[in-house]
Amino acid sequence: MDENEDSGGRIAEARLWRDNGWTARVIKNEDDDGWAVAMTPDGQVEPALVGPWTMGRDKKNPKPLDTSAFNTLVKTAAEFVRRHEQQLHASLHQRVEIDHAGGRIEVQLDIEPDEENPTAVLRAVDAGGSLLAETKVPPSFKLTRSSATSWAASGFSAKGP
Repeated sequence: MDENEDSGGRIAEARLWRDNGWTARVIKNEDDDGWAVAMTPDGQVEPALVGPWTMGRDKKNPKPLDTSAFNTLVKTAAEFVRRHEQQLHASLHQRVEIDHAGGRIEVQLDIEPDEENPTAVLRAVDAGGSLLAETKVPPSFKLTRSSATSWAASGFSAKGP
């Protein structure tokens, strides 16, 4: 076993660190003469985040990774992944409230992504959480206050807004 690798799969080398569910690999920056660091979560093939990396003192080679830099990179990459997941969730599960029939209702658009057959469902729910209507719509449907109001005004047409 390498002196920089322990039995738990942890690696601590100048250009490669693995720990806490992440791998940091310092790579040649394809866009210029500098260096980049790729942060890949365990079990993934593609990096979740690639960013610039600091040159060493010789101005040719990259600065070696160390514990502090690795921990900062893990925190940054994990936050990036978390924000991406939140954005994806928000784009697939949209909500808008409108006034209808003397009360407030929530119109929900839930998209089920699928490479071959994506689907989407539009729902209207009253303030008490009861389902008023539900219909399938194209995954490209744009939920806006106006489209929700039109759908409600149509009596929640099964054809959608």
